[in-house]
Amino acid sequence: MYIPPAFRDDDIESIRATIRAARLASLVTATTDGPVATPLPLVLDEAEGERGVLYGHVAKANPQWKLPPIGDALAIFSGPDAYVTPSWYATKQKTGKVVPTWNYIAVHAYGPVEFFQEPERLLEIVTRLTSKHEGARAKPWAVSDAPADFIAAQLRGIVGVRIPVTRFEGKRKMSQNRPEADRIGVAQGLAASDNAGDREVAGLIPLPT
Repeated sequence: MYIPPAFRDDDIESIRATIRAARLASLVTATTDGPVATPLPLVLDEAEGERGVLYGHVAKANPQWKLPPIGDALAIFSGPDAYVTPSWYATKQKTGKVVPTWNYIAVHAYGPVEFFQEPERLLEIVTRLTSKHEGARAKPWAVSDAPADFIAAQLRGIVGVRIPVTRFEGKRKMSQNRPEADRIGVAQGLAASDNAGDREVAGLIPLPT
């Protein structure tokens, strides 16, 4: 990922927060058949290994797990994003030398990928993923709510994914490279949007205190 210095995010807590907040990731592997990608939820075990370990699963019918990966796998996580119109820049009124852009947060996690099929390991992963996404609900569903034989049959249809993270790349592009007046204009413009994602990005623009 191309990361200009102004947008580089090396803060591990910020990177982990982006991963925790991401509802869906993309798992990319290079193979002799070319690059292969699968959208899937992943959970980061922050206590395992030096940088944490990512866990998830793919369908057994998905050919990605059968194709030997070349080098590390790549897991892509996206945070809030928003289109930025030049009309919000104070600079537009002064020089007109402005163009549209996009503000966004992204994290790339790299590491060797392991695919596994042991039922006990698969059960642990689907339980953890379920707890993560059901935990905030008033009446959360649990894997144990379904019949054990039904869950066992479902586990036979998936393959687990384990990626010990060897390095992260974090990018946080929030108009940091723009003059203060431009950043204020972007924040105000996004805050007035009907789009909830735009309003979320508005709160992330660095402004004077």
